[in-house]
Amino acid sequence: MTAYTRYVALGDSQTEGLGDGDDVNGHRGWADRLAEHLARADPELRYANLAVRGRVAAQIRAEQLDAALALRPDLVTVMAGMNDIIRPGFDAAAVAGVVEEMFAALTGAGAHVVSVTFPDIGKIAPMARPLRPRVLELNERIRAAAARHGVALVDTFAMEFVTDARMWSVDRLHASPAGHARIAAAMAHALGLAGSDDSWMLPFPPLPPAARWRVAAGEVRWLATFAGPWMARRLRGRSSGDGRTAKRPDLTPWVQPVSGTKG
Repeated sequence: MTAYTRYVALGDSQTEGLGDGDDVNGHRGWADRLAEHLARADPELRYANLAVRGRVAAQIRAEQLDAALALRPDLVTVMAGMNDIIRPGFDAAAVAGVVEEMFAALTGAGAHVVSVTFPDIGKIAPMARPLRPRVLELNERIRAAAARHGVALVDTFAMEFVTDARMWSVDRLHASPAGHARIAAAMAHALGLAGSDDSWMLPFPPLPPAARWRVAAGEVRWLATFAGPWMARRLRGRSSGDGRTAKRPDLTPWVQPVSGTKG
């Protein structure tokens, strides 16, 4: 098993940790959880998280890649592309090309890189079903790019549990605490870390079927509470990440957060 001592996370809101904590007490998220796992193997671990919510792949490359390379990491996680999928004018080849540039630069600098494919968002939010072909094409291109550069890939698209409502927070955009825990466990398993296994793949216990009226009411609430405000920000040319910076811009020792959520 390889010991990692300099871990840097690149990405958007999912890697920042939204859905697992809050803006008052801080966001934990799967990258923090993975750092915790890495620190159990090596207490000398240094960890930086450069992710900022709302960033598309080109912004992640422009704002985070050089900063990551300057930190000389031996492990990097890259999660980029979902914010591109849900925007007009999406170009899978262009987005995958940006992701591949990051793969090439990071592996070329000697870092071990881990990335992901994206879930079937139409099963998470039925109104997003028209975007499924975008997810399929981007995933296929990311798989090919990862293979070309020796990037470890957590490829969960076909796994049913990934679209279980319990994986996602109420906004259906960000993982829940349980979802972040699963992603961290998947990353640890992909890295072959001590204490990791394939239990993250197990389905959630079955739930009783929901009444149709409850499902319909839930869709209306989601549209009004989350999808509507998101579309309004896009129309105004604004992003949830405007004015925000990385929560851990430097490699610092991992310390268990005081107010992080459990799971």
